[in-house]
Formats: sequence, structure tokens, C-alpha cells
Amino acid sequence: MEAVEERICDQSVLKLLRAMLRAGVMEDGQVQPTVAGTPQGGVCSPVMCNVYLHRLDRAWDDGDGVLVRFADDLVVMCWSRSQAEQALARLTELLVGLGLEPKAAKTRIVHLEEGGEGLDFLGFHHRLVRSRGRNGTRPVMFLARWPADKAMQHARDRIRELTRRSRLLLDPK
Repeated sequence: MEAVEERICDQSVLKLLRAMLRAGVMEDGQVQPTVAGTPQGGVCSPVMCNVYLHRLDRAWDDGDGVLVRFADDLVVMCWSRSQAEQALARLTELLVGLGLEPKAAKTRIVHLEEGGEGLDFLGFHHRLVRSRGRNGTRPVMFLARWPADKAMQHARDRIRELTRRSRLLLDPK
């Protein structure tokens, strides 16, 4: 709430946010109180995350790499492996100062190269590719992106759920 109060002074908005944070989480039909932070998937979670991590944005130095962040997902783009390692150390240090830590399962250094593995970020897969170069033009290297496999599977599952035969309302005429 201190981070929120740095930017918002309207007491009715602050009161509403405090109430939302104290509301708790429903698990198995029982309301569980929240000790700290916002519940995962909560209505105000993305807003609170952006307000809180705005401190990270202010403290980040572009000499450590270019930080791209959306809510709690982020990528740091660097020119070399050593710069990437320094950026990861700096990021970890800044997050610890905020009482957070990077999720080990999602934190890694990826070298973008033609034919390399690429990375998934915000539901898209990003990979370095080379254009074919037509009619005498030179091939160009660029960062291509398309929906990630996980995002595509989620979309397929959702379409399947919405179009199940049991959901269809057939007119008995």
C-alpha cells in the first residue's frame, strides 16, 4: 500500500483497495484470509503488480540491458552472455529489495540465434529467423513471433469446451 500511496491520494480509492486486499481467497468453498499481497488471479492483482513493480522500472539502469515488463512477466535483452549474467544478478538484487524473488522455473538466459530455441513471452514464441530474400534482395535477420504452443493449446481447449455437443441447443422441430 505504501507504493500505491506514492501515486494515489484519493482516500476512497485507497479504502477500496485495502478492502480488496483483505477480502481473502475462496478455496474449496472456504474463505482463506490473505496474509500479504494480492491473491493470484484477483481482480486488482495486475494493477497492484504494476504499481508495486514500478519501483523496479525506476531503479533499472539500461546499462544492465533493456527491460521489457508487463505486470509480473519480464524479459531483459542484452548484447552478451556476461551482460545477461550481470543483468540477472542486478534484477535478483532489486527484487529482493522489494521482498520478491524470480521464479526459478521460469528464469533463464537464452541466446537468440538463427535456428535456436527462442523464448515464450506473453503468450507468443519469439525466435530469430532469416528471410529468404527474393528477386535479388539480401536476406534479413529478424525476430519472428507467433502464438506460443501453450497459448494455442489453451485456445483449442476453450473452443472445444464452448462447442461441445452437450452445450449445443438443438431445436427439436
